Amino acid sequence: MAKKKQPAPKTAPSANPMWGGHYAAGPAAIMAEINASVDIDKRLYAQDIRASQAHAAMLAAQGILSAKDGKAIAKGLREILREIESGTFQFSKALEDVHMNIEARLREKIGEAAGRLHTARSRNDQVATDFRLWLRDELDALDVGLRDLQSALIDKAEQHASLTMPGFTHLQPAQPITFGHHLLAYVEMIGRDRARLVDARNRANEMPLGAAALAGTSFPIDRHRVAKELGFVKPMANSLDAVSARDFALEFLAAATILGTHLSRLAEEITIWVSPSFGFIKLSEAFTTGSSIMPQKRNPDAAELVRAKVGRLLGAFTALTVIMKGLPLAYAKDMQEDKEQVFDAADTLRLSIAAMAGMVRDMQPQPVALEEALKHGFITATDLADWLVRAANIPFRDAHHITGKAVLLAEQKSCRLDELSLRDMQSVDKRITKDVFGVLSPDSAVNSRKSLGGTAPGMVKVATKQARKTYLKS
Repeated sequence: MAKKKQPAPKTAPSANPMWGGHYAAGPAAIMAEINASVDIDKRLYAQDIRASQAHAAMLAAQGILSAKDGKAIAKGLREILREIESGTFQFSKALEDVHMNIEARLREKIGEAAGRLHTARSRNDQVATDFRLWLRDELDALDVGLRDLQSALIDKAEQHASLTMPGFTHLQPAQPITFGHHLLAYVEMIGRDRARLVDARNRANEMPLGAAALAGTSFPIDRHRVAKELGFVKPMANSLDAVSARDFALEFLAAATILGTHLSRLAEEITIWVSPSFGFIKLSEAFTTGSSIMPQKRNPDAAELVRAKVGRLLGAFTALTVIMKGLPLAYAKDMQEDKEQVFDAADTLRLSIAAMAGMVRDMQPQPVALEEALKHGFITATDLADWLVRAANIPFRDAHHITGKAVLLAEQKSCRLDELSLRDMQSVDKRITKDVFGVLSPDSAVNSRKSLGGTAPGMVKVATKQARKTYLKS
């Protein structure tokens, strides 16, 4: 059975009821269109109702509002919340924003008492409070998603703690590492991202409500009571700052952009690794797409889209920075443009994080391809230099020079370092003995890297345990 929609809240045909008697005529149609924000900010409905409930309860407790009106307001707001969540509430652009839509509907429900709800507050401190409440909730949700992504990475790293692969610098073969070690690097990056978001949440967790339009209020309100009710650590100390600050949103967008770059880097590596030229991993059909013309293709579209979405995040940060950079205190209508960027960034991150966690769980490393790749680029050259330092007791710079000559000889013979004969090696330097061949295999190179934070399989297993303890604890 179709749900019955409530009629749109009524508005006066000429004057906007929010502006009162000062405006006798209604705005031009284009003004009404550019001024309306409800299509964007209706997303704040739950936070707006929650803050209004706390504000009304405080007004009643302070004797500013009668107990009867306080109960009527609380009941009406609960009913409106159910209407919105059931899809029967109809938002009206004529009422500009989510706040006035809810207030107008409350007036229809309970009459004159609805107008008393706005005592000792302004839309300026109201929207700032709603926005902080919404962002706080969103940051909590993002942290859950990031924790899940870390869990996926740690599980995969533990599973492949001993799988050797090429490590790269400049996208050139550098030294052997383990697949697990590589994935744990992203666990640490995301750990810092989570910490940045927690810091952003802490700074956003101060309450603007009670600042009113910009100067505070003459009513005997109790801001500490409302802050406690809404879970804020305290009310904001300065009324001008309370209504005009958007650095909490900028800080979120800055942290979101850094997080986006980390997701993009991992997405780039997945895109490279899954290509047949590398073949380091495989992704199933769950996270790839085909081609409309080339039937052989399996494209890593999910990874490519995650890689691209950092552009949206950086764009949002740049846009809000430009909006805020020249605004005098306190509130200006420019700040109505603050939420769309933040909403889009949060949506983008949620989707990207979920997609990345799915790809990490889905991807399967290909040992044969990884082993083949280890044969190229003289990947154990550093191990030869290190052996010379230990065995021949020569300075590393001299060992580096000798190793360069050995690499040149291997290039001329079109072979790997470990395929040079002892005679070949001694033609480069007589101090080289047969013991050198014990360090020139990729597996021996990896196993030797036992320093703290190193790539040796034993160290990776220790690191996965520590990562679980650090990042996945309840």
